[in-house]
Amino acid sequence: IKTNKPDGPVPSTGLGCATAVDFPADLSRLLKEAEDHMYSHKLINADSSRNALVASLQRTLSERSYETEEHARNLEQLARQLGGRLGLNAAQLNTLALIALLHDIGKVAVPEHILEKPGPLRPEEWKIMKRHCKSGYRIVISSPDLIDVAEGILSHHERWDGSGYPRGLAGEEIPLLARIISLVDAYDAMTSDRPYRAAMTHAEALAEIKACSGTQFDPLLAQEFLGMLCPVNEKNPG
Repeated sequence: IKTNKPDGPVPSTGLGCATAVDFPADLSRLLKEAEDHMYSHKLINADSSRNALVASLQRTLSERSYETEEHARNLEQLARQLGGRLGLNAAQLNTLALIALLHDIGKVAVPEHILEKPGPLRPEEWKIMKRHCKSGYRIVISSPDLIDVAEGILSHHERWDGSGYPRGLAGEEIPLLARIISLVDAYDAMTSDRPYRAAMTHAEALAEIKACSGTQFDPLLAQEFLGMLCPVNEKNPG
């Protein structure tokens, strides 16, 4: 597989579900367990498809954290809507939708006590949480069916001002599809209940996105996103 790998090759050919109790986990072992699990469920065979892989990965994540399929579908819908307004072609929109569905798949390698913690994470816990971008990248590059979403998954927590992670990319160094996911993920996260806080209203979330335009978010994308959601917000005020 020809890719731009941040940490070298990861020898694996299959995807499935396995969990890491302690981190850093032996990701090669984790992926091997996942591959064995998929073989046992006959998900890796000549007829296996991208849809089967995506469904398996989504189930794995939703079983281990508050990241529900509803959240992923919300992101897919918002991302497609914003991507359409930006003039993305069909192939780009399909890739964007897959990134939306799988952007947090690396959280399968994060211990559950961190994922479900009701209060703020300690510095050492936050360091572990931030590794999910690279873990997700390594998981998807192990499958030729998903390799085109790898950069978006790796980069969806980068920030426009360069203060994000894992690589500290800034501005247009951040892949466009990752910049879109960053916006829609932030909006849906802010307007959803989480273990550590209650949901914001739509108006509060839009105000936060506007305030973070040019720092956390691409200012042009933020403007387009706000324009896309403001009519909805006016009809259904939070």
